[in-house]
Formats: sequence, structure tokens, C-alpha cells
Amino acid sequence: MGGNYVKALRTFVIALMTLLAGAGAAHSQKWTALKHQPSFNAGAMLLLTDGRVLVHAEQDSPSDWYTLTPDVKGSYLNGKWKKVASLPSGYAPLYFGSAVLTDGRVMVEGGEYNNGGATWTNQGAIYDPLKNKWKSVTPPSGWSSIGDAQAELLTDGTYMQANCCSQQSALLNSKNLTWTSTGTGKFDVFDEEGWTLLPDGNTLTVDAYVFKNDKNGKNYEIYDAGKGTWSVPGTTPVQLWDSCGSNEEGPDVLRPDGTVFVAGANTCGAGHTAIYDSSTGTWTAGPDFPGTFDVADGPGALETNGKVLVMASPGFGGTGAQFFEWDGSNLTKVVGPPNASTDSSFYGHFLELPTGELMFTDFSADVELFKPKGKFKGAWRPKVGSVPTTLTRGSSYRAVGKQFNGMSQGAFYGDDYQSATNYPLVRITNTASGHVFYCRTHDHSNMGVQTGSLRVSTHFDVPSGMETGASTLEVVTNGIPSLGVAVTVQ
Repeated sequence: MGGNYVKALRTFVIALMTLLAGAGAAHSQKWTALKHQPSFNAGAMLLLTDGRVLVHAEQDSPSDWYTLTPDVKGSYLNGKWKKVASLPSGYAPLYFGSAVLTDGRVMVEGGEYNNGGATWTNQGAIYDPLKNKWKSVTPPSGWSSIGDAQAELLTDGTYMQANCCSQQSALLNSKNLTWTSTGTGKFDVFDEEGWTLLPDGNTLTVDAYVFKNDKNGKNYEIYDAGKGTWSVPGTTPVQLWDSCGSNEEGPDVLRPDGTVFVAGANTCGAGHTAIYDSSTGTWTAGPDFPGTFDVADGPGALETNGKVLVMASPGFGGTGAQFFEWDGSNLTKVVGPPNASTDSSFYGHFLELPTGELMFTDFSADVELFKPKGKFKGAWRPKVGSVPTTLTRGSSYRAVGKQFNGMSQGAFYGDDYQSATNYPLVRITNTASGHVFYCRTHDHSNMGVQTGSLRVSTHFDVPSGMETGASTLEVVTNGIPSLGVAVTVQ
């Protein structure tokens, strides 16, 4: 990841010019600023299993976190901010690994910077939203760094963490917070690479060839979760990493059809793209970004309509970002948020909200929501098979069904920001008032994607203060809700 940038304040004139400049692009998309903006410059985001968004004060005080809670109608646009517990003393990272565990706790590991210094720290911490407390996590044995590294949950819910600066990776026992080594056979170090969970439970990464004297390298690798090993099945059709100085890559976004759209970075010329078909294990070259645009570190996300939204800029660190959609055939420029003209792609972060909107931060105090055009397919919905229809406030229950983990992890990045949302939320709407309540979910039976007919489940806790009476319950994953189930809350 690049340097420790502090974003300048934007003026109304710049924002207006940006909006006008984007008027010729695909005009159907919509960006909307939060009604209540944060008091800090917002960075990394994670969706808690009770519907709140946990947001890092990345450029102001990197030990601090805040939550955004949707309003009583379920609107994040009108949500309210609250400061929560800070990280343990001595740990204040920038650009790190992260994930929401199956029990609802949050892992944060490493950091390219710590307390403002470039240290590639091996520190980490785990957050308990119920207790509003962080606890330090000891690094894997022998690791002197973690830095700006990758992290994800495997299909069985195990947290896997990479070391940015080596070929080391490890699995976390979330009960006793101990580590076990995994991932033998890695070709190169993990630095700058991204991870994408595939429908078969394995993980895809495109090598960045950091510290290797090969500027034409096109290897990709697959992590076999059953064997705990990496292998190189072949090469990509075009180079997807920047061999002209930064070694950065863009996001690798899994779509509902099983293809992965990889946004490349190559500042020697065009920024290439490629498409990996996870069902056949084959690659095809995609269209290049226009001009000098590429995604040398930057966000991408799966929209609820099945398209991929990515943020590009002119070379690594260059400002004047542009946004593009991939629909499976075409790469189309779309309107960007107000700050786009002064943003570089690596400033950006996406998070998939349960409303279907994408939340966007860029190290500024302007947080935007992107509302995609179009509908999702019915086959992509979570499907509730069984759930109690009489619910008591303050009690816990189990919902059983199919496809509770969605078609993809949701939002992606290059190497140092993970905000996967491939886990179920339970949303209950009171019939009389229309008020929306999120139940805290936990202990999901599976974290795979595109699980189809597999029977899965999650547990949920009915809020003790929610309204009683006739209501509708939905299971929501990556912004796509199940069909509603009539329930009574007592």
C-alpha cells in the first residue's frame, strides 16, 4: 500500500465540477451523501452481524473505531454515529487484514503502518461487539511481520491470515486465539496479492511477483482448503500486476455466474483485466481500462444486479479517479462520487449493506452510498426453510435454509482491505409501525459462497427492546433479502 496520505478538504466547486463531469457517463446510477456525516476521516469498514457498520478512523486516530447504526426505518442514509472502544494500547494500524468471525467478533491483524510509522507490524486484536472490548492477539509463532496482508474466512468459518512479506500463512483457532501454519507450496511472497473465495471452497490469488526478477510473470495460484496447500495451475492471459514500481494489483470479484473479474494494474501502459471461470479453471482476457487508468490497489464490489463496480485512477497514486462497471461483457464508465476528481483508487473502500447499497469511504469525512440500478435474480436470494414463527424478545433462535452466504464475498480490494459480507443477517420489520430491527446473528454453519441446495443455518438473538406484534422476518446476505416470513414477536 502507498504512503500515509492525509486527504485535503474538498470545496463545493470541486464537488460540483465532478458531478457535472460525470453527467455524460451512465446516468442511471446514484450516489448519496449520508445525512449525518462522521466527525472523522473514514477508512476501513466491516458489517457487524447486528446490522451496524464498524468504521476505522484511519487517517485521524488509527486506534479509534466508530459504529454507524441505521435509523428505525432501516436507513443507513439517516444513520447515527457512535464512538466505540479503541484498540489496545500501542496498536494503531493503517492498511491491515480483517474479517467478521462466525461468532460475530471482529479480527484486525497487522498493518503497514503502526502509530504513524512504516513498521509492517505483527500485532493484532479481536473485538467483541457485545462487550465493546478489544483484546490483543498474539501473532503466529516466528512471524516478525503481518503488515498489509490478506485475510479471509474459509468455508468452515476458520480465519486464515497471510504474512505480507513472506510465504507464511496461518489458521486461527478462534476459541483460544492460537495459530496453526498452513499454505505450503506458495510460489512467491503474499505482498500486494488479493484473495477470492471460490464456490468450491478453494481460494484464488494472482501473483504479484514481489522481489522476483520476472517482469513478465503471469502466474496465478489456488489454495486447496482440504490439503492446506498452494499450487500454480497456470498463467493469466495478460499481466495483472504493476511491474513498473509498485507491484500493486486490483480486486478479484466473484460474480453469480462463477466468473471472477480481475481488475489489473500496469502503469507501464494499459491497465489490463481478465476473467477467471471457476467452473472450468480457464482464463480469458478482458477489456483494458481507457488511457492510463488502472487499479493499482483499489476497491471493487459485486452489485446486487450482478455487475461489478470498480474504482480506477491514472496509475498508482494518481488522482482523478473514475468508476467502471463490468457486466460480463462490457466495461462501462459510470458516475463517481463528489470526491472522485481528487481521489486515487487506493483511497477507496466499498462495503455491501443489507439495503443493497454500497457504502463508500475515501479517507475523508464524506461517506457516500451508491445505489445500483436493476434487480437481482430470484435464484440469488437466501431461502428460509424453517424458522420459529413466534419469537420472544431477548431469546435466541435458529434459522435454517439455503444460500445464506450469498453468491460472493461482496466487496474486495487489492491486498490490505477486506470487508466480506458473505454471512446472513436477520431483519425483522414490524407490520404496524414499519420499524426495522436487526437481530444479532452468530454461529453460522457455513461460510462458503454459491452453496446452492446445501442446507445451512444461523442463530439469531431477538432484541429485547424491539416492538411486539405481527412482523416480517427476512434473511439478508450481500444486500439481497429472502422472501419474507410472517412472525409474531411477543
